[in-house]
Amino acid sequence: MADRDGKRCTAIVLAAGSGSRMKSKVAKQFLLLDGKPLIWYALNAVEQSKILDDCILVTGAADLEYVKRGIVAKYGFSKVDCVIPGGDERYASVWNALQWIAKGKQSVPNGDGYVFIHDGARPFLTEEILARTLEDVRKYHACVAAMPAKDTVKIADGEGFAKSTPDRRSVWTVQTPQVFETGLIIDAYARLAACLSEQETGKIAVTDDAGVVELFTDYRVKLTEGSYENIKITTPEDLLTAENFLRRECHK
Repeated sequence: MADRDGKRCTAIVLAAGSGSRMKSKVAKQFLLLDGKPLIWYALNAVEQSKILDDCILVTGAADLEYVKRGIVAKYGFSKVDCVIPGGDERYASVWNALQWIAKGKQSVPNGDGYVFIHDGARPFLTEEILARTLEDVRKYHACVAAMPAKDTVKIADGEGFAKSTPDRRSVWTVQTPQVFETGLIIDAYARLAACLSEQETGKIAVTDDAGVVELFTDYRVKLTEGSYENIKITTPEDLLTAENFLRRECHK
């Protein structure tokens, strides 16, 4: 189903991480949350969405067959158009998916639509967040789900001492989805890939997709309201928090 301006919306769901900070031998995206693999929640949000048309699921090369059979087929995620291997770093996984789009490998090509890049370890993606980011990507070409920081943030020097304190009113914590016009994000990542191929990694510091757009294009990235519950599961404590969120939802 295309969105109301006729452009397709493709989700890239990233599930190629490890369980290192979870202190688990099982990759975090496969850990159980209320009896279902963590990745189920992001994929279910995609499946139920009236905004998203299809999904490229990126996972570890060793997990491809398990993900295809044990998650996508088992739970009937029909919007998952393909499952592809990721890279050693997040940006490599995103670039693999973007090249899939650029080469027209989707069942229905998305050369002139929008791309929603989402962490598979964020289980609380909502249709409301998707709607807000869709509205803003239409207006501004690039946007990210984010929320104002609750805590005071300190900038540290090289020795771990506080160097400065930015005004908290200007500090936001960035989430996903990060949403872009298809051509814009493919072009930005192609420029990043070209720099990396020239072994200029020491000159490039990007930790998210918005950073790639900021570095390699002239577009500004809009900060769009996400949700304080749109957390990323990174540590065992995060998993406990997610379980509490689910219990609260069940009692509403």
